[in-house]
Amino acid sequence: MQYQLEVPGSHYINYLPFFYLIPEDMMARFPTLSTLPRCFGDIPSSDEHLDTVESMMFANEISDAIATLVFSHFGVRGWLEHYSADSPVWKLAYCLPYWLKALKDEVGWSLQTLFNAPRRMVMPFLSHEQVNNVMGCVVKRAIRDNNLQSVFDIVKKMPCEEDFEKWDTQVRIDFLRHWYHYRSTNVQSVSLEACLEDEEHAIHDIEDTTENIEDTAVAEDYYQRFKERLSEKDMQILQMRVDGFTYEEIAKTLGYKNHSGVIKRMQSITKAFIKYEEEG
Repeated sequence: MQYQLEVPGSHYINYLPFFYLIPEDMMARFPTLSTLPRCFGDIPSSDEHLDTVESMMFANEISDAIATLVFSHFGVRGWLEHYSADSPVWKLAYCLPYWLKALKDEVGWSLQTLFNAPRRMVMPFLSHEQVNNVMGCVVKRAIRDNNLQSVFDIVKKMPCEEDFEKWDTQVRIDFLRHWYHYRSTNVQSVSLEACLEDEEHAIHDIEDTTENIEDTAVAEDYYQRFKERLSEKDMQILQMRVDGFTYEEIAKTLGYKNHSGVIKRMQSITKAFIKYEEEG
């Protein structure tokens, strides 16, 4: 027997389908969401859970979670946190109705689906790969259905300083360097800048400068002299990033408890490189 869909209280309950798409390790960042049961049938029957779903904390946390998941499929640089609320891509990431409709249209996952599920069914956590596959399809569907591709094309071609948060990130620093044409002639062919980008899927290749052997030699010398300033552990982290390893893989290989420690070291290396450039 299927349940009749009845949405009590605020409209925030409509976003519950997103809740069951959040990976387990990501859920730890959201204390309010973490209090909700994996069995959807327990939510409509509990005043406590319904109050949680109707709260602004639920709305804020589900918005942050889904915005983060969809942003990784936008094809723009950096993390969502790099961008200000004035940026078009930031605004689109938080446009949950777009992603909710696309989720229903693309994979058939909706609030009604949850009501139709067996009452005692416990929803398992999806893997990162499963979530990425789903959200990738959802983003493509939403972009197509809402004619959003031109927005992303313009953002990529015509970034604005106001798009970025006013704090020290490699994405913002890189943008400002291009904006003011600030580039060290010794760094133009150095692969270090590529690996210092914080994009999860950045391409960490050394720029091909074989047409000018002298420039290549100068750049390599410049790069090597910077590496000599680093500790052995930082050199290992940097080299593994250049080789394309993820933060999680580096953490596991080098014995960190989690990847956040590796990210902090990369941020420290980035700042050291910026200072090195300024000294040069």
